[in-house]
Order: sequence, then structure tokens, then C-alpha cells
Amino acid sequence: MEDDKRIERDPFGEVLVPKSKYYGAFTYRALTNFQFSDLRFPRELIRALGLIKYAAAYANLKLKILDEKIAGPIMQASMEVAEGLFDEEFPVDVFQTGSGTSIHMNVNEVIAARASEIMGGPRSASGPIHPNDHVNFGQSTNDVFPTAIRVALLELINKKLLPSLDTLYEELLGKSDEFKYVVKAGRTHLRDALPVTLGQEFSGYAMMIKKARMEIEKTMQVLEELPIGGTAVGTGFNTHPEFPGLVIESLREITGLNVREAENRFEAIGSAGAFVALSSTLKNLACAIVKICNDLRLLSSGPNTGFGEIEIPALQLGSSMMPGKVNPVILEAACQAGVKVIANDVCVTIASQLGELELNMGLPLIAYVLIQSVKLMTNTCSALSNKCIKGIKADSERCRAYAESSAAILTALAPVIGYEKTTELVKKALLKKKSLRAILAEDFGMREDEIDRILDIKRMTMPGFFTKSNAQQRK
Repeated sequence: MEDDKRIERDPFGEVLVPKSKYYGAFTYRALTNFQFSDLRFPRELIRALGLIKYAAAYANLKLKILDEKIAGPIMQASMEVAEGLFDEEFPVDVFQTGSGTSIHMNVNEVIAARASEIMGGPRSASGPIHPNDHVNFGQSTNDVFPTAIRVALLELINKKLLPSLDTLYEELLGKSDEFKYVVKAGRTHLRDALPVTLGQEFSGYAMMIKKARMEIEKTMQVLEELPIGGTAVGTGFNTHPEFPGLVIESLREITGLNVREAENRFEAIGSAGAFVALSSTLKNLACAIVKICNDLRLLSSGPNTGFGEIEIPALQLGSSMMPGKVNPVILEAACQAGVKVIANDVCVTIASQLGELELNMGLPLIAYVLIQSVKLMTNTCSALSNKCIKGIKADSERCRAYAESSAAILTALAPVIGYEKTTELVKKALLKKKSLRAILAEDFGMREDEIDRILDIKRMTMPGFFTKSNAQQRK
């Protein structure tokens, strides 16, 4: 045996593991069997598994299933794992056995070896504290792993995503108020349309974020149902009936999450429905982000050959060749992040179909991409808020000039002279390239005050600009 190795054992025999490592034979075999990628499980999932192991040891101690001399070290080691002291000890590939058994046993072995060390024994995953007999008592990968995914996602959403969404919403709402008097040309199909205010456009963006947040909160209620206690197939075999309640009570106390026992553990273990629902809401948020960013890219395009109606913060040079060129870098990066989250939703949807009967074996992949999506949307919203939306300025004069030059404002005449005559007037204005005011004065003999009333672009941004009585009065 090499000096820097130690022997670890499992039912398949002996393996040599580096002495410096806490994991044991199960993890070693997973490392040799699963070499599909360089993707590893994120810190958030490892933290959740550590918290669950802490809560499980606490429950087994309360139920007098584990002695204090065993439960105590397990609880300490589990919390150390949760706090990130051993992150380098979890090297197994995301692409592994479908239930997540490899990463689950990786955690069990590290906790067992560290707990044995705390007891004064050797650093070994083979005893005196055993990864299966003690750390995993009353549990199965099939109930622990989906519970861990839920806890990881709930913590991320509560602590990171929702606050970032709130900040983005407030920034957009603030710009809506700031720009409420900035009248600009509306555009549909990228063609001239009736005027709107820049504030109205931003109010729409703010509402998109608000509604996306509401959808995410709804899915969280389903994620809060934990299947822990169902063990291998949902029946709860080989675990104390009070075990799941005590575990969840402990998790609530540690995390502050409103978690509870699953209404039906067979559904919570066998179905990935809760994860598909969350992924769908994240996709919707991503679609909203891409829509908002694309709009802002158009509105800020230029500076001389585009819309140029708003100015976004200049953060860095945009070209290796063209001096002075500045690009909308945050908006572009946010669009790409949105595309990734939308693609991740497809991945979750397909992975949810991999399960049969009592187990969904796509969970490791689902865990990885869902956590990635939540983090991507969190960071995207934060970057948009702090590095873009907050610093947006409006070019009020340019906005107004575009609005006043838009032939679409002649829509105001439709209730007076009819749709067809107004259409002819629009065609004439575009063909002759004459100002709208000149057309109304020369072809219709309108007075200046009448033209002012009809072409009041600010009032066009409000409901009921022309009523039947207005039209009758003109006739």
C-alpha cells in the first residue's frame, strides 16, 4: 500500500483512497465509473444535504435511535459540511446514477469519516461511525435527494432571487415615474404607432417582473412539501413514524423556511412535477428579461443612426477595432443568460420524463440545471438593476420629435373624417414628405388652435382622447 493511501472497504472489496480525503469506497467507485463531464454539484445542494443529515441525526437522537456519542459527532460533521468546510470532498460527476445515490453517499461518507475523527477515531468512512448504519439511518437517497433539491432551491429563491426581483421591480417602477411626462412614438411591428409615454413603457416592464415573481412564489408552495420519511418508495419503511416530523421541524428552525411534510410522498418521490413547475416560471421570467433587454437595446440604439431615445450607462469599450464604440453589454449578457434559462427549461422537462414507477431518475440533472437557472436569474436581475436600469436617462426632445413626426398621430382624425379619408391623408403626408401640421392647414383649412387640439400627443397617451361628442362637435 502506498504511504499516502488508506484502505476503504465496501461489499465489492477493498480500494485505496488518499489519506487526506474523507470520502470512502462508494465515492471512489463513483469517481471511476462516472467520468462524463467536469460538472459538479453546486454548493447550495451540498449545504442542503448537510442540513438534512444534521436534522436526521437530531431526529434519531430525540427518538433514542442513535446514542448521543454517535449523534453528536454526526450533527457537528453535518453542519461543517453545510457550512462549506469540506466542499473539495464532493468531486462526483453530475451525470451519475439517476437517483443521486453517488452524491448522497459521498456526503454520507464524508460526514461519517469526519464524525469518526471528532470521536477520536481514524479518518475512515468504514467506522466507527458508519455512513449507512448511522448517518443514513431511517433514510434513502430516494427521499433525501429530492428533499435536498427542494431545500436548496427554496433557500436560493428566498434569500437571493426574490430580493433581486424586488430590486429590479423597484428600479423599473422608479423609472416609470421619472419618465411619466416623456412622450414618445409608439411602435408596433417596428412601424410608427400612436404615442405613449416612456413611463408607460417602463410600467409594463415593471409589471412583467411583478407577475413573474408572483408565479415563482406560487410554485414555492409546492416545493415546500418535503418527501423526507418516505424512504425508498414512499412507504416510510424502516423509519420511525415521528422521524419526518422531527426532521422538518429542525429544518424549519435552521433555515426559516416554511417546509412541511408532503401531502403524498409517492407523488413527491416519483414525480418531478414541482421542479417542472418552477422551471416553467423561471422560463417565463427569462422571457420577460429578454423582452425588456431587447426593447432597451432598441430604445438606446445609436447614438446617431438608431432610436437614441434613452441613454444607458457606458461601462466599457465595445470594439477591438472601432475607437470609442460603446455597446449595451449588460443587456446583451442578460439576453444570453435568459436564453440559457429557457434552454434549461427544456432540459428539466425532458429529464422529468426519465422516471418510471416509484422514482424519477433524472433528478441529478434537474438539480444541477434548476439551481443554475435560479442563480443565473438572480445575478441577471441584480446586474440589470445596478448596472443598467438605475442609470438610464431619457432624451425627452428626441422622444417628442419622433412622436410629433409619426403619421400615426393622424389616427386622431379618424373619429372626425373617418378611417378611409384619414388613410388617404396619411398616404399623402408620407408621399409629399410634408409636415402633418401643413397638411391639416392646407388641405383642411384648420386653424392653429384646432391643429394643436387634434395633435396633442400628450393627450393621445391617455384613454378617451376623442369621444363621440368630440367628433360630433367637429362635424
